[in-house]
Amino acid sequence: MIEFLRGTIVHTERETLTLEVGNTGYLIYCANPFVFNRQEEEVTIYTYQYVKEDVLRLYGFPTRKERGLFEQLLQVSGIGPKGALAVLAAGAPAQVVQAVEEENETFLVKFPGVGRKTARQIILDLKGKLTEVMEDTSGTAMPSATEEIEFNEALEEALEALKALGYGEKEIAKVKPALKNEQLTSDEYVKKALQWMLS
Repeated sequence: MIEFLRGTIVHTERETLTLEVGNTGYLIYCANPFVFNRQEEEVTIYTYQYVKEDVLRLYGFPTRKERGLFEQLLQVSGIGPKGALAVLAAGAPAQVVQAVEEENETFLVKFPGVGRKTARQIILDLKGKLTEVMEDTSGTAMPSATEEIEFNEALEEALEALKALGYGEKEIAKVKPALKNEQLTSDEYVKKALQWMLS
């Protein structure tokens, strides 16, 4: 199994990115390809190779913790790679873990493809097995499911502008985590988001 790949992102789409490593381009499926900073010369992507019948895909994650949660979700009956990525696309794995521990079905059914039955199955299969995901690599506790993510005023205005331009919640959700790492004006946030969406 490939533990990780380190290289340069040369192309990004809604569900995939192409990482160039030693003159070879790897197509990697991601929950949110835009979370990786394309301005960096090199990025490290932790990978999971999925093999089933005639399917061979490489999935990528910014941290080992997210990859671990993805692997755990694949063990749940009724959850495949697409469903697991949909859960991770919100960009808050610790909130998912908290919801499982608190048996918060209402939170889990917000994800695409997760109904009451699947949410209950996730809780039954994973409760008590995800505690390590609650801390990041530095040991700092991550936000709980009940905490709201705060955005600065300029970013909020930019997100509203993107909605006015006709972009849906799903598209905006994919670029939101990466935008949070930037300190820009509203106009600059919009330009940056459009650049990522259209690249």
